[in-house]
Amino acid sequence: MINPTTPTLGRNRLLLIGLDGVRLDTLREARTPNIDTISAAGFFAPVEVSRQAPSASGASWSTIATGVWPAKHGVIENDFVDHRLADFPDFLSRLRHEVPGLKTYVGVAWPPLVDDVPGPVYQGGGVLADTGNGGVADDDRTAVSAAKALSDGSVHVSFLHFDLCDHIGHEQGPGPAYTAAVEDSDHRIGLVLKGIQARPSYAEEDWTYVVTTDHGHRDGGGHGGDSDAERTAWIAASGPGVPSTPPRSLEQVDIHAHALSVFGVDPAPDWQLDGRPFGRDD
Repeated sequence: MINPTTPTLGRNRLLLIGLDGVRLDTLREARTPNIDTISAAGFFAPVEVSRQAPSASGASWSTIATGVWPAKHGVIENDFVDHRLADFPDFLSRLRHEVPGLKTYVGVAWPPLVDDVPGPVYQGGGVLADTGNGGVADDDRTAVSAAKALSDGSVHVSFLHFDLCDHIGHEQGPGPAYTAAVEDSDHRIGLVLKGIQARPSYAEEDWTYVVTTDHGHRDGGGHGGDSDAERTAWIAASGPGVPSTPPRSLEQVDIHAHALSVFGVDPAPDWQLDGRPFGRDD
């Protein structure tokens, strides 16, 4: 018999999509109908990358996944030296532990997110779509695999990561190719959403969608510094419990806290989470 205080699976489902290295100004200029639809049903807002670490992928994705700041999870650079990810599990791992029967899916295009060396950020592992080259084919494989996996009604919570925008940002900097990469990423989001809508159980489900980035890019390309272009990230979200206006105080750590709240999981004090659900105590 399940303890009545134990969270149970109901109608709620969650998808978090990470687009690596997407500048806020480029996103606003690009044609992104799928992100726009999510934003219109909830909110869209800029968010500052933590100044406890460089504006780097390892630090930001770890902050988003674990719900704690870099000073706690220990990922400062992309080499993951002396990280403490085992002490601060990702939100999918926490949900699997706390919610009986919950199933997760992870599809990524950057190895540290699921590989044991130097990560993993997501401790339950997942599908690695590439060898870390960050090309179009890698993100295409992630989208196709995810659309197929999520069309199966057995998955409750998922995280997807697309890397092309960051790859182009490093190689060419913001410009036409970078904007095109953002628009292509939005198209891949649409493919995944179509897969979800094909689920046999879709009509009986309530979905929360979150799309975010880890950092921006300098005008000349690249990141890791303290300029506004590098340290400004953003979050788009919709679903039950998501406010229709951006929270006055919004941080990357809030994504983890909100994911737990979707399934009725109350964080224990010893988890030491730094975030809170979107709009909670705003």
